[in-house]
Amino acid sequence: MRAAGMAEESSHDHILNADTACLFALEFNKNPIVDDEAAFDLYAAPVATNSSSLPRRPPVVTIMGHVDHGKTTLLDSLRSSSVAKGEAGGITQHIGAFSVSVPKSSSASSTSPSSEEGSRSITFLDTPGHAAFSAMRARGARVTDIIVLVVAADDGVMPQTREVIQLIKRESDKIGLVVAINKVDKPGADVESVQSALWAEGIHLESMGGDIPSVEVSGLTGQGLDQLVEIISVLAEIRDVRAEENGPAQGFILESKVLRGFGNTATVLLLRGSLTAASHLICGTTHAKVRHLTDSSGNPIKRAAPGSAVIVSGWKELPQVGDEVLQGKEDEVKKALANRLRKMKIASTLNDAEVINATRRAERERKAEDGVVEEESNVMSPTGPKALRLVVKGDVSGSVEALVSAVEVIGNKDATVNVVSSGVGEVTESDVMMAKAAGGMIVAFAVPVSRLADQAAAQNGVNIYSEKIIYRVLDEVKERVIDLLPKITETRVTGEATVQQMFDIHGKGRTITRVAGCRVGNGTIHKEHRAKVFRSGVLLHDGLLDTLRILKRDVTEVKKGLECGLSFVKFDDLRERDFVQMYEVIEKPGQL
Repeated sequence: MRAAGMAEESSHDHILNADTACLFALEFNKNPIVDDEAAFDLYAAPVATNSSSLPRRPPVVTIMGHVDHGKTTLLDSLRSSSVAKGEAGGITQHIGAFSVSVPKSSSASSTSPSSEEGSRSITFLDTPGHAAFSAMRARGARVTDIIVLVVAADDGVMPQTREVIQLIKRESDKIGLVVAINKVDKPGADVESVQSALWAEGIHLESMGGDIPSVEVSGLTGQGLDQLVEIISVLAEIRDVRAEENGPAQGFILESKVLRGFGNTATVLLLRGSLTAASHLICGTTHAKVRHLTDSSGNPIKRAAPGSAVIVSGWKELPQVGDEVLQGKEDEVKKALANRLRKMKIASTLNDAEVINATRRAERERKAEDGVVEEESNVMSPTGPKALRLVVKGDVSGSVEALVSAVEVIGNKDATVNVVSSGVGEVTESDVMMAKAAGGMIVAFAVPVSRLADQAAAQNGVNIYSEKIIYRVLDEVKERVIDLLPKITETRVTGEATVQQMFDIHGKGRTITRVAGCRVGNGTIHKEHRAKVFRSGVLLHDGLLDTLRILKRDVTEVKKGLECGLSFVKFDDLRERDFVQMYEVIEKPGQL
């Protein structure tokens, strides 16, 4: 093996991977057998080369923009509901999806399959604007046909606005764009400033000689909404979005959560094929036999068509947000699922093997350098950063994913965040036991805490932090991480005095106490503060005062310009002209 350039693999304790094992089999004139059954999986059908013959599907329109720029209120006006009022802090914290019927554009081609229809459907996605939901916005861009970039006229281009613009630029050949300048009815609105800022970011609006349509709107008053819908309809017709209405379903998971009475559910954005009850689906490493199909309003439906967002129940386990959903026959789904689980286990094993090999190789190299022959115990050092260990539970998987991603980047070399477990649903007793075992706390994000979990937390001293707004959770986690950091200590001088004369004070039992008569030159002498004694610039003593008096009266402080008598605990070598400096030690929290 060394001659073949495989010196590292020649070690007796090296774990072989599959490729190397196949090479060995060939060297011994044996043919490695590839199991075709083990390679089976479900894949989406190839895209039709000529899509013009396919029926139109409703375009998927994603509303994106910075937090609090009015995206959800804009959608609220479009569907005439009150979703925005019901959201925590007015912030959308997961991807919402719904379909609305809009009038067909007058510019529709008379030869188009939908030209005789009086209306058409558009599926809208609402994505969060908070910085923690970057991954969710990226997924929204992956499945969308048209993006409506919402920019507040009184706020302009902000960080998440630029983030969306970067997404748009990466997918410019696949995604249409409409800019909605919102809140034009507010005082301080400056539409021209927003247009100039967008131009500087590379978004060239038609109003300034570019090719990207824009419209001035107000989500509160409804101003410009008809024009916005018209522009979306025209852009959808230009893009000519089509898909197969028949055949196996293909889509993506927008959200997943546990609903009482329905169990594990997921919002599926269907892009191709049709979906009915009793269909068999696979998504990542979970599967479902569809029990119920409901639309975005919660109404049961019998069939879901391409371009619609539907809630699917019947999942064995909650699917991961962003994963592809594919339909197949029951036996095909089972076979594909078994192979995916097997491959995942093999990949995990191989990854562990690589880590083990790297560790063993580094240990051999270290011993070779040190000349060590005998085995040494491999005891982990307790040194390292302190960790705030969290068990995170949330209402929907997308929010949990975003929250975990956001808290895990909090910290530095001295203190970090370690999410030991995360999941969807209410906080249970097992979550409390896990947090206790890890020595951590529980974050309940927009979910209830069961009565048993609450009792278990009280009995085991586990802290449960409940909150519905993500930035408050992040602030709380940040404060707790700061508490783990080494404290910053500062010394502040509070007073200075000079010894003018020494006195002997006779006490009970013929005891004599040496008291220094002093004049306070600066600040205030506080009895509870520490004091330093200097003689000719050299520090003699650092300790606490025993007595502090004005004449014969005990006091707690003496201000500048007054005379006092003082003595120290376990120090009586004071002399005239000694310099006494009072100080206090202030502890401040560490800084990230």
